[in-house]
Amino acid sequence: MSELLLIERQPLGHGFAECWRLNAPATRNALSDEMVQALLQACARAEVDQGLRAIVLTGSGGHFCAGGSLGSFSGAIGKPCESGVTDPLIAVNRGFGRLLQALAGLPQQLVVAVQGAAMGGGVGLVCTADVVLASADASFATPEVTLGIVPAQIAPFVLRRLGEARAREWLLSGQRWTADQALAAGLVNQVVAGDFEAQIQTRLALCSAAAPEAVAATKALLAAVPSQSLDAVLDQGAEAFAQALRGTEAAAGLQAFANKRPAPWASGQEVKA
Repeated sequence: MSELLLIERQPLGHGFAECWRLNAPATRNALSDEMVQALLQACARAEVDQGLRAIVLTGSGGHFCAGGSLGSFSGAIGKPCESGVTDPLIAVNRGFGRLLQALAGLPQQLVVAVQGAAMGGGVGLVCTADVVLASADASFATPEVTLGIVPAQIAPFVLRRLGEARAREWLLSGQRWTADQALAAGLVNQVVAGDFEAQIQTRLALCSAAAPEAVAATKALLAAVPSQSLDAVLDQGAEAFAQALRGTEAAAGLQAFANKRPAPWASGQEVKA
């Protein structure tokens, strides 16, 4: 495990939850190349971890993420690329986009918990979440254009999360937004005024009520909506519905509902075929 990404595992119903904590407090958890690679490795492992039910992504040191680190780019700032050479900055920047794709595509429920600052690429991370919790003192900004930089990889995710009008306002102004403003914009689902860690556990308890295979199929269906015709999405939905209804989760869940007891994935019991 990279020291830049601390991973803690805890029981959650019939399975586990993990907390992924960005751990570079000296830089307010800026996204260095090493941290991006650690997150990509964690995503690859989670993709095939059938016991993992939910993931909380958060930061250490009182902040979430100050955005991308320009350390590896410092020698290129203001200097044209050599003629006839593919610019190496392209591959580095696209690598962060692959991380955002991996986080958004996780089959588990992804909760992003923001305290302190979420800036630039940190807002991109926020936009990959299924649910976003923010402390009352959290702040958000996408200041790239005020620095002469393009928010290249986060733009599609901000657009998908906020809609075009809000995304343009955020990405083209670079101004800072409070937690309450982020809630009103739809970036944040809940602003937490009290015990932040306790509210994370409350949210995880809600996650435990959802059947893991049904969650994965629903997330895949939602991801397909923007890129397919309505007919294609509804066809995919019909196939997912039929497969789920004939599967073990539906049998167990509907029986539990009829008997007025918790579903096995919420109570810690095994879902039997």
